[in-house]
Amino acid sequence: MLGNKKEKALKKLKKELRSGLYSYLVLSILEQEVELHGYAIRKKLGELSGGRLVPSEGALYDILKSLKKLGLLEDFWVEVGGRPRKYYRLTEVGREVLEELRGEVGGIISVLERIRG
Repeated sequence: MLGNKKEKALKKLKKELRSGLYSYLVLSILEQEVELHGYAIRKKLGELSGGRLVPSEGALYDILKSLKKLGLLEDFWVEVGGRPRKYYRLTEVGREVLEELRGEVGGIISVLERIRG
């Protein structure tokens, strides 16, 4: 019973932590790579995190859709190998928001480092 509570708590808290982090990472990746399709974004997240931070395809597309709805990303279609692929890139607002988020993330990292000693 105690193990079940622990697993439930860990699952919930990890999901909450990763939710905002994924959005920040997607914006950061698109700033560096300029434009990518969803699978390439997911693959890049896997490479950068050593496989530890890889959202499911469904979760990633929900994140992309949400970031687009906020006006932080725009999408466009490109034909690759005879197949259409949806690519994403940052908007100017996305760049501005990312810059402000960097300050927030830096503050969080600073607090975490002080807590850990």
